[in-house]
Amino acid sequence: MKVQKSTLPPLADRVRPTALNDFVGQEHIVGKGSLFRKSIETNELFSLIFWGPPGTGKTTLAKIIANETNADFYALTAVASGVKQVRKILAIGKTNSLLKKRTILFIDEIHHFSKTQQDALLQSVEEGTVILIGSTTENPSFEIISPLLSRCRVMKLEPLSNKDLSTILSRALKSDILLHKKKIKFNREVRDSLIRSSGGDARKMLNTLEASLFLSKKKEDTLIISEKALSDALQAKTRIYDKKGDYHYDTISAFIKSVRGSDPDAAIYWLATMLEGGEKPEFIARRLIILSSEDIGNADPQALVLATAGFQAVHTIGMPEAALILAQMTTYLASSPKSNASYKAISRARKKIQSEGTSSVPLHLRNAPTDLMKNLDYGKDYTYPHDEKDHFVEEHYFPEGMKPVTFYHPTEQGYEDFIKKRLKKLWKDRY
Repeated sequence: MKVQKSTLPPLADRVRPTALNDFVGQEHIVGKGSLFRKSIETNELFSLIFWGPPGTGKTTLAKIIANETNADFYALTAVASGVKQVRKILAIGKTNSLLKKRTILFIDEIHHFSKTQQDALLQSVEEGTVILIGSTTENPSFEIISPLLSRCRVMKLEPLSNKDLSTILSRALKSDILLHKKKIKFNREVRDSLIRSSGGDARKMLNTLEASLFLSKKKEDTLIISEKALSDALQAKTRIYDKKGDYHYDTISAFIKSVRGSDPDAAIYWLATMLEGGEKPEFIARRLIILSSEDIGNADPQALVLATAGFQAVHTIGMPEAALILAQMTTYLASSPKSNASYKAISRARKKIQSEGTSSVPLHLRNAPTDLMKNLDYGKDYTYPHDEKDHFVEEHYFPEGMKPVTFYHPTEQGYEDFIKKRLKKLWKDRY
């Protein structure tokens, strides 16, 4: 029995769904009537890039496509493959196309492919002799060359919800070749902790479950997963930095939270951890650009300027000197006053649009470049603020009939304190 266990693949691979109807999550991609589902049902496949965090179904969906359409499936990992291997598969695809058979080339971590490697894919993708499916955790706009990206559809996967993870967990316990034979017990708190600790990553959850079972004690014929066993399993998985594994995402999370929490020393520690582990400096710099708007915003408008310039400098200089630039970015952003008012403002506005729909633009706010538009009263009664005292006029800029809504609530942090006072003076009834 022990030999059998050692030769079996990990739990996450053993319970991987093979049919689209068994796939859990990503309803915006796989839901009924979606372009993705229709392409499989009609066998009208197209090249695409799956972009999203780990454990959200990128590899699984690629394999499902091949399985449901009876296509030849070839998988490569970008970090371990070269142009020679790619061209070999492209040649097979060309032969298969003459036989009217589909060939799918799946490239995991395609963002690690060089420009030369990506160039080698162009002709076959354009001719359709292979269907390229790439998976990446990085923004394809930064990592995939434009000619290749323009020939692929990008589908963004989101972290799985706790409900999705609970469904996957229940299925694994019931259907796995090993687990369904065992009596496994854990209370609601432990189950919930297992799900929450995975951060929307099904693979991490199932790997942690396996480790927890190994560390659990048997009571009579039942394996009891305790809080300690789960905690020990989670700690065991985060002792060595692995830029392709769970700790990669745990560490960037700790880094961002330290910057957000205004602790430059802790942030520098996690930055050093990532750099010593071989993390790509551009990945870190991009996350800091996002943070500069999400967590600092108008409390220090220079934060976004510095973060953007820092990214360009990191990209230009490269390691090891890029570490100095990242250190400057990190300490400045961590030490800056914080505000998420801009982030909250756009979230509130988008929520309102999603629930109520869009409104027509009032005539006085429309541009009128032609006589016809002017005759239709486009721009009529619009007052140009720069012609007024203090370059301001109390105008109604919302849709006609809509009461003004305060989406933006500036804080009293840094420069945002000045913004708050100015808005109170300009829009007395609203602020």
